[in-house]
Amino acid sequence: MIDDNQARASSKRNTHQPTWGGLTTIVVDANGHLLGRLAAKVAKELLSGQKVTVVRCEGILISGPMRRNLLKWDAFMNLTMNTNHARGPRHYRTPSMMFWRTVRGMLPHKTFRGALALRRFKVFEGIPAPYNTQKKMCVPSALKSLTLNPIRKVTVLGELASKAGWKHKDVVQRLEAQRKENDVAYHRKQALLRYYKRQAAKKVGTA
Repeated sequence: MIDDNQARASSKRNTHQPTWGGLTTIVVDANGHLLGRLAAKVAKELLSGQKVTVVRCEGILISGPMRRNLLKWDAFMNLTMNTNHARGPRHYRTPSMMFWRTVRGMLPHKTFRGALALRRFKVFEGIPAPYNTQKKMCVPSALKSLTLNPIRKVTVLGELASKAGWKHKDVVQRLEAQRKENDVAYHRKQALLRYYKRQAAKKVGTA
């Protein structure tokens, strides 16, 4: 276990300054980002002391066609302990945990500093309730549209996870559609309120 004294000592030893504006917690919309590039950026920020939450992990992209990435997944599934398969390695099938495992591989998670960094990291499919009203950021250096040749094939992490055994793709899609409808209704209501305020201000000014 990590106590508070060790946590404070580790934060004092950490001299690297965050590059995302020094925010205490940042929310990253992972849709349209490349897996490795985004994971490297997130890992660096976690080690600098940032709290990072990544949403919409099912929209992360992997370079290469689906067939190639499925072959890699099949090879990964063969990695087990000979005497007791329950001891690992763990083969996570949800997109969020696939991305979490990628970031963990870029952290010294077996050291005290790496364990603290991993505790500051959260991942989700879709955008759950606490984060749907918060400002979300993107990473330009990890966007597929800015970094990858447009003729190259890519694999959507959500589709790969679905073929690997993830069973909640339809549920996430339904919740995302409902969230977008609620967002549209909210912004329409706010636009109407702003319009009524302007009209009221004009009437007061002419009176």
